[in-house]
Amino acid sequence: MSATDKDLARDTGFFGQPRPLATLFGVETWERFSFYGMQGILLIYLYYSAAEGGLGLDQTVAAGIVGAYGGGVYLATVLGAWVADRLLSSERVLFVSAAVVMVGHIALALLPGFAGVAVGLICIALGSGGLKATATSIVGTLYSADDPRRDAGFSLYYLGINLGAFFGPLLTGLLQTTLGFHFGFGLAAVGMAAGLVQYSFGRKRLPDVARRIPNPLPRQRYPLVIGIAVGVVVIVTAAVLVGLVNAENLGLIVIAVTALAAIAYFVVILSSVTGDERSRVVAFIPLFLVSAAFWSIYQQQFTVITIYSDERLDRNLFGWDFPVSWVQSINPIFIIVLSGVFAALWTRLGTRQPSTPLKFGLGTIGVGLGFLLFLPFVSTGENGTPLLALVLILLVFTVSELLLSPVGLSASTKLAPERFRTQMVALFFLSIAIGTAASGQLAALYDPSNEVPYFGVIGAIAIAIGAVLVVFARPVLRLMRGVR
Repeated sequence: MSATDKDLARDTGFFGQPRPLATLFGVETWERFSFYGMQGILLIYLYYSAAEGGLGLDQTVAAGIVGAYGGGVYLATVLGAWVADRLLSSERVLFVSAAVVMVGHIALALLPGFAGVAVGLICIALGSGGLKATATSIVGTLYSADDPRRDAGFSLYYLGINLGAFFGPLLTGLLQTTLGFHFGFGLAAVGMAAGLVQYSFGRKRLPDVARRIPNPLPRQRYPLVIGIAVGVVVIVTAAVLVGLVNAENLGLIVIAVTALAAIAYFVVILSSVTGDERSRVVAFIPLFLVSAAFWSIYQQQFTVITIYSDERLDRNLFGWDFPVSWVQSINPIFIIVLSGVFAALWTRLGTRQPSTPLKFGLGTIGVGLGFLLFLPFVSTGENGTPLLALVLILLVFTVSELLLSPVGLSASTKLAPERFRTQMVALFFLSIAIGTAASGQLAALYDPSNEVPYFGVIGAIAIAIGAVLVVFARPVLRLMRGVR
């Protein structure tokens, strides 16, 4: 039996929040557990030799695949949002997406070689994209617009995301080092299965609005949509079979497709609005570009920093070398600790807090400075960089993330024209898709034996990009027409 608005307003059964939040908290915790747990060991699985249990790919190619896959996840959010709004509803897309994610992890665990990687990553990218596109919006349906518990509820939900992101790499990495990669992937599948089971029992308590289709696709247009979908599958399959799409150029293709999608979105929105709404969309363009630059460095936690952790980091902990993937659990700890600090800081500062363009610029400068912090350790040799040094660098990364990521999501809703509120959020995700795919391409330039040009040049470029936005923050703010 679904909950009504009055039921939810009176319901305080989950730490003072509506009890259906526990269902969404649980499925997101387990999905992030499986997602980050798998991603923590994915890159080394691709480039470790067969004797070490891996596939023996060239490191550059492996990093490109990981970047393309990460970009594909965020690109898939656009598809997930469209299916939710036009065909199935957010609640049904979430359920189906969780099942598809589980299938992907099972494929990685059970299918040997590149077949498991191909099937697994495609399923996980599509499923995670669909889940990202719907879970947050369903959390919003649990509260009325003036419910004072709303922000606290989202904070609790965000805690679930980071709990999963913390424990996933720890446990899958432990299994990978003791039993093998496929046991690590198998644990990710078990985690997603647990999330799916608990969601199956709890989904009936979600409000009816989560099951509504906001803008149903007319039935007469179904054949056209099916035809387009089949055509895309046929074209992509043919391109793979004839070699036009391969592991080496996959990242570049994801970047190109995402960039074209973003340009198309901007053109459609700008041609459909006027006045203040048009000005605000124009203001979002520099934020979009800086966001893509930011994520191209930040997401190297899953490419270059994973390689760095494997080859350059001293991972000896009381006489035991801890798994490479454990490094991926450092950032979620800082997020859990600092997200509340930043929320309290912005609340305390009120209208005196930095504007959105200034926060974007400072965040990008920060992640560039994080790259420069690698430079003092370029001569430490193989596995010679102290763990504390990388912890400090990831702390800088986290502070930078909190200056840009939640602010970007908020800005995309504040600057959005009324008719394009969902599309503007999708645009922000597309900037993450471009940056994530680019992080894999940049990894091709990384050479552990000659790190000064890599960390120095890329760090300096990021600082310059952020500084330009800081300098032009006032003109961009004027274009935002009253939005900060």
